[in-house]
Amino acid sequence: MIALVVNGRSVQVDADPDTPLLWVLRDHLNLTGTKYGCGVAACGACTVHIDGAAERACVTPVSACAGKRVVTIEGLGRDDRLHPIQQAWIDHQVPQCGYCQSGMIMAVAALLAAKAKPSDEDIAKSLDNICRCGTYPRVREAIRALARK
Repeated sequence: MIALVVNGRSVQVDADPDTPLLWVLRDHLNLTGTKYGCGVAACGACTVHIDGAAERACVTPVSACAGKRVVTIEGLGRDDRLHPIQQAWIDHQVPQCGYCQSGMIMAVAALLAAKAKPSDEDIAKSLDNICRCGTYPRVREAIRALARK
């Protein structure tokens, strides 16, 4: 059994220690907001926070998360309120197909937690998630709007 805290809840999972965190979240804990995209940490669809840092869950073995705090897209908002980033995504009509967006939102949340008013250079350096629909201009617009608040 591997013990970790997911979205503020202590859990124990019975999984092979080498199982990627992505599959533990989806298959063991039924948290399906974190998406499988590429399986090699290139696209970012599986981005979650591990102890506050944006990490790719598809290549992170669950054993590396033992005793750590994991936050998924399901844990980003509180109760019935959207997180400000989720609201900005709606306000700026960021998603098209939406598949990559949970990972993109988690990456942006980590960026804004580290730097509340990121420059365009900061955004470009820290956001390497891939969006096949090409919504990058709207992503940057939403981030800039959040940074102005």
